[in-house]
Amino acid sequence: MFSKACKYAINSMIFLATMPEGEECIGLKEIAVAINSPEAFTAKILQTLVREHLLESIKGPNGGFRISESGKKVSLHRVVEVVDGDSIFTGCALGLQECSEKRPCAVHHKFKAIRDHLTGMMMTTTLEDMAKGIRQGVSYLKY
Repeated sequence: MFSKACKYAINSMIFLATMPEGEECIGLKEIAVAINSPEAFTAKILQTLVREHLLESIKGPNGGFRISESGKKVSLHRVVEVVDGDSIFTGCALGLQECSEKRPCAVHHKFKAIRDHLTGMMMTTTLEDMAKGIRQGVSYLKY
């Protein structure tokens, strides 16, 4: 459903949101290990999130990445939008250029309900919501 880059972005953001106060600046290697992702690919994704002001990049010996103040309250929808765009929330399930209520594809009406539900869930779920589940041990980032 989401690209690998998007999955890694979401997992990175959730991982960083789980960090306790004062320990939120984490190095690239530690993030890549924590979310089980290739380091170079993770670096590119993190820089995209920095450009969009969801993360902050700190240089120096104690540097690394940390979630920005605005990033703590960001919805999963915003992270997906930054990395993958909004096609998952607006596009046709079959990839048709023109798909609407007036000219629907074969699965338009069934997929629209699923897409609308997904959009609502992603817009109302924050990274902090996801981090809370990780901290409580009821959800996980890797096996």
